[in-house]
Amino acid sequence: MTTTTLAVLVPLLPFLGAAAGLLLGRTVPGFVRPLAVLPTLAAAAFAIAVAVRQGGGAGNGTAPLDAATRLTPTGSVPIDLALHIDGFAALVAVLVGVVASCVQIYSTGYLRGDARYPSYAALVSLFTSAMLLVVYSGDLMVLLVGWEIMGICSYFLVGHYWETPEARAASLKAFLITKLGDVPFLIGLFALASDAGTFRITGILKTVADGGLDHPTLIALLLLAGVAGKSAQFPLHTWLPDAMAGPTPVSALIHAATMVAAGIYFVARLLPVFAASAAALVVLAVMAAVTMVGSALAALAQDDIKRVLAYSTIGQLGYMSGALAVGDRGAAVFHLVSHGAFKALLFLGAGVVIHAAGTNSLATMSRMRGLPQRIPDAYWTMTVALLALAAIPPFAGFFSKESVLVAAEHTALDPSGPAPGAAGWTVLVAGLLTALLTAAYATRLWLLAFRGRGAQAPDHGKQPRAMNTVLWVLAIPSLTLGLALGYLPRWFDGHSLAPNLTTSVLSTGVALVGGLVTYAGWRHTTALAARTPMGAVAAHPDAEPALAERDAMESHTRVYGSVSAAADPADPGRLLLGPLHRHAAVGFRLDALYHQLFVRPVLAAARLVRFLDREVVDTYVHGGGAGARGLGALVRRAQTGNVQTYLSALLAGSVVLAIAAVLVAAGA
Repeated sequence: MTTTTLAVLVPLLPFLGAAAGLLLGRTVPGFVRPLAVLPTLAAAAFAIAVAVRQGGGAGNGTAPLDAATRLTPTGSVPIDLALHIDGFAALVAVLVGVVASCVQIYSTGYLRGDARYPSYAALVSLFTSAMLLVVYSGDLMVLLVGWEIMGICSYFLVGHYWETPEARAASLKAFLITKLGDVPFLIGLFALASDAGTFRITGILKTVADGGLDHPTLIALLLLAGVAGKSAQFPLHTWLPDAMAGPTPVSALIHAATMVAAGIYFVARLLPVFAASAAALVVLAVMAAVTMVGSALAALAQDDIKRVLAYSTIGQLGYMSGALAVGDRGAAVFHLVSHGAFKALLFLGAGVVIHAAGTNSLATMSRMRGLPQRIPDAYWTMTVALLALAAIPPFAGFFSKESVLVAAEHTALDPSGPAPGAAGWTVLVAGLLTALLTAAYATRLWLLAFRGRGAQAPDHGKQPRAMNTVLWVLAIPSLTLGLALGYLPRWFDGHSLAPNLTTSVLSTGVALVGGLVTYAGWRHTTALAARTPMGAVAAHPDAEPALAERDAMESHTRVYGSVSAAADPADPGRLLLGPLHRHAAVGFRLDALYHQLFVRPVLAAARLVRFLDREVVDTYVHGGGAGARGLGALVRRAQTGNVQTYLSALLAGSVVLAIAAVLVAAGA
């Protein structure tokens, strides 16, 4: 089988699995799980085969795989069904296939007994297919198809528990905010194709290399708006924490391998377009810096374990954007792959923790003793993932985050490079500060979830074997990916990803400081927490994991009011942030600001339109109808059926007309 055929099958198989699952899900339920798992596993296997045949892409002397067929003649700019697979695409496709397969396998146990599992599994497969289409596509219009399908799938998957108001609101919010970014993104795509004369990625890159772009800054900024929405970058990031209302496997898929990764991958693939404008790179650097620091502060103040991880994702995406802002797509994609492994592990592990604890609340977990003994697989694998997140060597997150900081340092000290020196300093300083905060909230999560003191944790039984197996599978790259540094540069145009001494010492030092300070704060607040008992919100012992999570979310909201606000006054995060805590806990009130700036004016305009429609337009319509009815009634009164009356009226009218004619003639 040729490499091109294998590449075509990679996005096609999950799509066919999704179609078959939707058609047969209710009529032949026994086929639902095989149709969910097997096509995705096969796609992952084929993606690995494509990656092996590419041998590392151009960095290993292998030319990128390009294949195309004319999709439709447009009369101006043609649209092609094209593949463009270089080292980046091959590696990211492997990540998408592996994580999606793990999510599908995990979901077979997690959503056991859920009546909506057939549609859920089909949507996950379609989601996977759309992301793989984005990764392999060589034409921007075809890429846009996958881009938009992901947005639709996220709407339905985030709103899986549609009976809860949180899920309905979150799905609508995610859809609207990402579509808000997609409008300028689409305009930017057309402007780019207009300048380049093609939607083909290879043609666009050739045009950029020849200096053929007429409006590079405008195009780059328009495209960045769509990237900010899709990859949850400031200021369009607020949808991602609320998307935690969906099932935990959906969170793992969105945060690790699809949706948010699409924007980063898009910029990496078209980086020369953005590098053509120094202003665009500075804007991207500032956006990344604000995203990194702001999300890390917000993560340190969250009480819901999934919202901590959601803000963590936003911050790590900020690192990737920062690497792109300094012109190093190798570091960005390396961190994308590394983050995909340990973040998927963290979310899937969090699903096990939520089921075992019966709550999403870290404050409640901190009052449970013996949780690690209840769930040893989740405990050990999440410990590995949190160490990778905190960038502690030798875990994968250290090497990938270090590659970002090294790239920023090189740009800061050598402004003659591909990006302005200001972008390098911005990313470097923000990255080091975020490393401190990341270690702090990772340590806080681990302490509150697994070092609780109080009543014995409830026993909800063992998790399905499929769920625990997936955790160990994802723990392997989280632990060992950084050790493959000698091989990885082959995928990144031969660009070295090795750490250097200065940034290694700085980043590791600040991470250790963040972890130790948080540990000291936790020790200081443990006694206070013990004196303010808070009842555990426990799900029914026989509940399935997904139902337990939904019940825990509803109970947590009912008891504490909002899943976004920290409920424990003795939380070390509250101690570390001080007066900033109450603002960070609600995402620095950006949602409230957007409500005042956008939602209220739109609602006011809607009320005005409704008033004009009902009180003005309807008044004229109703008045016209009433006038016609009155005139009809008047005419109807004259229809008496008496011939003498009709003749008298005719004679009187004739006399009146005659008199009028005489008067007019006399006046003339």
